[in-house]
Amino acid sequence: MADQNKRENEQTLIEMPAPTAWPMIMALGLTLCFAGLVTSMAVTAVGVVFTIAGIVGWFGEVLPVEHRESVVVTAGLEVPRTKVAVSYLEVGELGNRAILPLEIYPYSAGIKGGIAGGVVMAALAVLQGILLHGSPWYTINILAATGMADLANADVATLSSFIPSAFIVALIIHAIASILIGLLYGVMLPMAPRYPAFFAAIVAPLLWTGLIWASLSVINPLLDERIEWRWFILCQIAFGAVAGYVVDRTEKVRTLQHLPFAVRSGLESPGLMRERTEQENEK
Repeated sequence: MADQNKRENEQTLIEMPAPTAWPMIMALGLTLCFAGLVTSMAVTAVGVVFTIAGIVGWFGEVLPVEHRESVVVTAGLEVPRTKVAVSYLEVGELGNRAILPLEIYPYSAGIKGGIAGGVVMAALAVLQGILLHGSPWYTINILAATGMADLANADVATLSSFIPSAFIVALIIHAIASILIGLLYGVMLPMAPRYPAFFAAIVAPLLWTGLIWASLSVINPLLDERIEWRWFILCQIAFGAVAGYVVDRTEKVRTLQHLPFAVRSGLESPGLMRERTEQENEK
């Protein structure tokens, strides 16, 4: 009986490699070595010390004899097995996995949102010109400089005057940009179902502002020199809030991904839906 108890105790002990932190220290040292290439030589020096210490310590753990320790193995509790049924999503062509989101906004919602946001943004831009430059045409003429080379070197007096051609160019640029961004909102908002207002009013305007800030010197050098970024960000947030509100208030429509491709493409395919139903009934 004593031999049997001793054998059972021996079976509950297994030998494992001893835990060591030296690999992590060496990894930290290598990271500091490369970080020092773009920061300071002092960082590289500290990294070299950590790397050498990690290598020496790591080799000391395995040579000449690997450090090992005994680990007690305890019998685990038996977990009762239960049969779990899996519910499959029966959406998608021929039962394939669905492409999310299943409901989207119609394109008309994005167009309406872009127009509404563009009107509010234009009103704030005109207000900026009146308050800061004494003319409602100042901001409009700066925007028109994107497509009119003769305004690139215009003085303040010229930019503060009404120029019919500049007004038309600015109107076209602003309308196209507003509608395109509105359509983008209509596509992206279903992908942020939890916080659509936050995404529309804060996240998207800040991302769009960062993109413009990085490329404005090439697109419109005049606007890059004279832009007031606080007003610009305010206009972008106002556009995003209004456009996002209009889009989010629109009723969603279900996607057609559960229909066969022939039906989605508008082909004449009588009997196709009946065949699909028969196939589903056979399942």
